[in-house]
Order: sequence, then C-alpha cells, then structure tokens
Amino acid sequence: MHGAGWYVIQVETGRELHACEAIRRACSNAEQEEHLLTAETDEGIDSGDSDGVLLRECFSPSYRTQFKLHGEWHDEEKLLLPGYVVAVTSDPWKLARVLRKVSGLTRLLTMGETFAPLSEDDRSWIERWTTEGDRTIPMSIAYKEGDSIVVTEGPLMGHEGMIVRIKRRLNLAELEIHAGQMTIRTTVGLAVMPNTG
Repeated sequence: MHGAGWYVIQVETGRELHACEAIRRACSNAEQEEHLLTAETDEGIDSGDSDGVLLRECFSPSYRTQFKLHGEWHDEEKLLLPGYVVAVTSDPWKLARVLRKVSGLTRLLTMGETFAPLSEDDRSWIERWTTEGDRTIPMSIAYKEGDSIVVTEGPLMGHEGMIVRIKRRLNLAELEIHAGQMTIRTTVGLAVMPNTG
C-alpha cells in the first residue's frame, strides 16, 4: 500500500471526540518511547512511515444540516459515523498495538486477517469536501424532478447514486460508507427545494 490509509476504529458511541484525543495521546507517547529507545540503542527502528509519524490524523467526521424549530431554520452539525473514528496511518499493525493501551473500546475494523481501510471512493468523497482540521461535510441542495432528485450544489452533486433514502422533512439523505466488507449506514445534510423551473 502506498502512503497512509484511512482506517476505521470502532469506539463507544457518544465518546468519539474523547476517543480521538486518547488515541492521539497514546500514539504520541508510543513515538516518544520509540525515539528514546532508538537514541539509547543507536539503532534505527522502522516506524513504517516515511516521515516517522505513526498517526497523521485522527478525526470523527461530521456533516452540516438544518432543522426547523418554531418555524425558523437552525444550523446543526452532527457526526457522520457515530461510534467510529478515522485514523490516518501507514502502519495499521503498529496502530492496533498502541490501541491496546487506550482505555475504553478502540478496535480497528478488520477484513479477514488484515485491517480494513475506508473505501477509496468514500475516502476521496470525504477528502474532496473537507480539510485536515475541519472534517465537516457541507449540506447539499437539490430539487425533485418527477421521481428523481437532482442535486444542484454540495457534496452529493454528481453522487446521487450514493443516496439510499431521503428524509425530506429532516433535511437528510441516507448513505452507505464502506470499510472493507463492512457497510456503515449514515446520513448527511440534504435540502430538497421546490422545483421552480
């Protein structure tokens, strides 16, 4: 595998941000211990990553949507993958060893004997609409044309095939995200506007 993969870690639902902090801290401690060991033995240890970083990023992706309260629309941010976080690493085996030191549920998803990265399509889709430090997917806008939905702006534009179901009153679209052979059902923001054309 070239470069770092986006690996999915199962964590306790409702503790995603806390889990990310704990995972970052554990990886940082592991790297410090490794550097001390390397300095003491004066031997190079292969960290598995060309820049020597075990964990490039750990995040709980989210999405923006809107909800109506007392006749007014309010912005809201929700987790894209409740119960999961994403770790960017090129050494999932080493990361799995470090996760054993993190208290609480932190389990890398597997596919047979190997660890399961986020599918390339799903990773590219999230990467296109978010940046490191802000992994929040913006809301999409669409209109209904007959029995079809036409997305005119946002991350679902051109990706209407990802939509499994639309919850129009809640401004949500259900999607499926894939990690290895596992499918995670999730939602993102989608406002379906009246077709004025």
